Amino acid sequence: MTDTRQVVVVTGGTRGVGAGIARSFLAAGASVVVCARRPPEKPVEAAGATAEFRPLDLRDAEAAQDFFRQVAADHGTVDVLVNNAGGTPFGLLADSAPARQAKIVELNLLAPLYASLAAYEVMRGQEAGGSITMIGSVSGARPSPGSGAYGAAKAGLENLARTMAVEWAPAVRVNTVVLGLARTESAHLHYGDEEGIAQVARTVPLGRLADPSDVGDACVFLASDRARYISGAALQLHGGGERPAFLDAASVNH
Repeated sequence: MTDTRQVVVVTGGTRGVGAGIARSFLAAGASVVVCARRPPEKPVEAAGATAEFRPLDLRDAEAAQDFFRQVAADHGTVDVLVNNAGGTPFGLLADSAPARQAKIVELNLLAPLYASLAAYEVMRGQEAGGSITMIGSVSGARPSPGSGAYGAAKAGLENLARTMAVEWAPAVRVNTVVLGLARTESAHLHYGDEEGIAQVARTVPLGRLADPSDVGDACVFLASDRARYISGAALQLHGGGERPAFLDAASVNH
């Protein structure tokens, strides 16, 4: 369970990993507000509760400020922010226009910065403070061919979270969930058909891709009082990481 009835904002919470995060908080008893530019195709629900949708273009810093002020006015508090919105299509750096790469960085680094600054202005004045969780990626810690700007942005996001954790303590805790390979409704765009997805899953030591609920459970924990002394941390959620390629290339059995 979350602590009392937390008010939780999940960016990009209308589908995929974001919807999974929202459902985990709903199941834990929180009041959840999800935001995105477009409404969900169907309501995000769990445990008999439904997440409230509010439209927001996170790349607009002023709109983000207005959004969090209004959520706080309507709900009394904003206890938790999960910066989930982001992503990238596949594209080699040399094959993509600079403006396209800039938009990827804007969505995956600047938008979470804007949302966090807006949430902090609310949280800093609350007796209980607040908690912010960034959804990072293993792409930020290794080469990311086909998603170079995305990987660079995620690396910056993790560093940003560590700095926020120092600057905003003790009122607000800030952490990162470093996500590995995940299975969502768009997994086929990255991994191919079911056989392709299964082959990719076999590269993960735990034998499967992350489910959105795995990410949600990690976020619920980091927002809870059980994580009260965790701030500036990066929780690796990758099923054991990636099997080194040389093991499969080598002729010696391991």
